[in-house]
Amino acid sequence: MTFASIIIQLLNGLAAAASLFLVSAGLSLIFGVTRIVNFAHGSLYMLGLYGAYSLIQALGRTPMGFWTSVVLAALAVGLVGVLIEVLILRRIYKAPELFQLLATFAVVLVIKDIALFVWGAEDLVGPRAPGLSTVEILGRRIPTYDLLLIAIGPMVLLAMWLLLTRTRWGALVRAATQDREMVGALGVDQAKLFTSVFFVGAVLAGLGGALQIPREPANLELDLSVIADAFVVTVVGGLGSIGGAFLAAVLIGVAKAFCIGIGTVNWFGAEIVFSKLTLVVEFLIMAIVLVVRPFGLLGKPQAAQRIAADPAPPLTVPSWTFVLIGLALLLVVPIATDRYVTILLTDIFCFALFAVSLHFIMGPAGMVSFGHAAYFGLGAYAAGLLLKRAGLPMEMALVLAPLVAGAFAVVYGWFCVRLSGVYLAMLTLAFAQISWSIVFQWDSFTGGSNGVFGVWPSAWLAGKTTYYYLALAFCGAGIALLWRVLFSPFGYALRAGRDSALRAEAIGIDLRAYQWMAFVLVGALAGLAGAVYAFSKGSISPSTISIAQSTDGLIMVLLGGVETLTGPLAGAAIFTWLRDEVARRTEFWRAVMGLVILAIVLLFPQGLVGGLKALTQRWREARSWEKTV
Repeated sequence: MTFASIIIQLLNGLAAAASLFLVSAGLSLIFGVTRIVNFAHGSLYMLGLYGAYSLIQALGRTPMGFWTSVVLAALAVGLVGVLIEVLILRRIYKAPELFQLLATFAVVLVIKDIALFVWGAEDLVGPRAPGLSTVEILGRRIPTYDLLLIAIGPMVLLAMWLLLTRTRWGALVRAATQDREMVGALGVDQAKLFTSVFFVGAVLAGLGGALQIPREPANLELDLSVIADAFVVTVVGGLGSIGGAFLAAVLIGVAKAFCIGIGTVNWFGAEIVFSKLTLVVEFLIMAIVLVVRPFGLLGKPQAAQRIAADPAPPLTVPSWTFVLIGLALLLVVPIATDRYVTILLTDIFCFALFAVSLHFIMGPAGMVSFGHAAYFGLGAYAAGLLLKRAGLPMEMALVLAPLVAGAFAVVYGWFCVRLSGVYLAMLTLAFAQISWSIVFQWDSFTGGSNGVFGVWPSAWLAGKTTYYYLALAFCGAGIALLWRVLFSPFGYALRAGRDSALRAEAIGIDLRAYQWMAFVLVGALAGLAGAVYAFSKGSISPSTISIAQSTDGLIMVLLGGVETLTGPLAGAAIFTWLRDEVARRTEFWRAVMGLVILAIVLLFPQGLVGGLKALTQRWREARSWEKTV
């Protein structure tokens, strides 16, 4: 690359970093005060783009109309953030953090379908910024608007610094970031403080989106793609650090720009296509930073909680009567029902094993994963490629696929168990996205975006009824194995480490080794679920390893309840059935799903199974009290 090309790519990267910093700063601010991992923050960015587009159409494509539209769109998104906080999140601040995350993801689904209803499914291309053309730098033309964005980033950083360090509100925000319980004890109205923080954070997200209207079209896929990038920037910079978010945004924006600018390089006879790294470079940076600095570039270790958390309730083995009755019913389903129910239940079996494997490390092991679909997808691809590329029989491919997924879990888990909390969750997401990028772009081997086709079972399993029984046997055996391990010395050691890592290590438990083995176990069994799913569908696509698939797994676990063994089974069954049923009846199925999830979160903050257990326990206590009286 010439010197001029380097400067131009640097400027392109800095321009892209501006909007990325704005949305990440808002996310970091909200997390720092409320400790909520706000999945809906990407939706606020998306609304900023759509809002700016509509307002520009209404106010005119003049300089005054353009900039007024950008500001009004950001403020309108700020009000949407206030509504989300007041109507939903304020009601569940005392609920477990994972259920707060589930509520924000439900908001994502609702906002996506609102945007679909209002603006349609087509991409909306906004106008160029009026009055701004291009300037020549070192013989190259670059948009003046990009230079303006480069200036806006530091200006917003300076404004945030002044707001946080020179105002009473900023002092309260910084105090709440350190110890929000103490802030409440000193008489500060936490509700108003949280609402104001959500407003400022949402305005930053909306502004980041509105400013992008001349650079990218408004579309319905922005929410998840932007929130993934924002999470990366926030974690790389350090949770709660606005300066860290700025530094990380610049680092990632410039790195992506140079990957595009470098293109293909011939290095020692091998062609390296740097442009393909643009889909994954930020996750590579995050993985490296978290391995070297577990709390981000400018982050600090999270302060210990002032009050110890309540111990999780003990897990109970599902009754044999319940299990046998359920198996008996499942065995007669193909005889008593039609083909559709058989296919749907086969999907449920696969997702049930996927959800139970995720529950194993989330609940008993206490490790949250945002990238569990990596093992599900790798198992599916391993089964398909062993069948199509290696020419192995279906039976052998089905047996070897979990071993392949487990081998990846060996590598990924070695790094992941060295972290905890949100940093651990984000590192799992990084590895999942790296896996997805490889699968998506390796056209000659994995089929790229087209996936792998013709992944069918052997002739003796060609019938849906026969394969139904095989799926029930394999997935049921995997679930039974995980349940059995939970009540073995290995499972008890994991739960001891979850409840008190220091005490577990003090009595001689090598907690990191146990957690690593847990990662490998659940990775292999999630891979088994993916392999069974692949042969059921006959094809595999990159969606099996995407962020959306990992999010579906989280929803399944949380819907049923993390604190019960049967919760993931119920969550997987209800979510899979409900999504299929609603999607067949309405175009706006995401909004219906989101509203249902919100209702469950608000009514049953412990999940469906956990909530029903609590209601049953209260009923028994009431009956016992009546008899005593």
